[in-house]
Amino acid sequence: MRLKRLKAGDRESAKVLFTLMAKLFEEGSEELSDGYVDRLLGQEDFWAIAAFVDNDIVGGITAHTLPMTRTESSELFIYDIAVRSDQRRKGIGRRLMEELRAQATGLGIRDLFVPADNEDVHALDFYRALGGESAPVTIFTFANDSEPSRS
Repeated sequence: MRLKRLKAGDRESAKVLFTLMAKLFEEGSEELSDGYVDRLLGQEDFWAIAAFVDNDIVGGITAHTLPMTRTESSELFIYDIAVRSDQRRKGIGRRLMEELRAQATGLGIRDLFVPADNEDVHALDFYRALGGESAPVTIFTFANDSEPSRS
């Protein structure tokens, strides 16, 4: 198994990874244009690390660098991590997290965080096994197509 941070020029691998993640999370998705994927991969603050077994992408992790306003530093928001079901329990998810942490540390990013649904027991157990500490947080989402409530 090998890991690779996808960058400009890795469009086809990125499309395979993003499609795989949507499928594994059973989320609807649309075909991303080449230009969109190229722009995404060209941003230094976007992270996509793919896990390959032979030449097949079997999983990956995506994250976004968030610049802080209280210090001249950044944190890393892990957005998705997924491993194909036939490749789970082989340490691939752990290796993806370790690689992301190592690369982030190399850039001076010390803090990483990831949301997990309280019902997703497997994800919670996984993050705890990696040494993650849970924080009681409620995340609110807003759809821009709805009217804000007036109270």
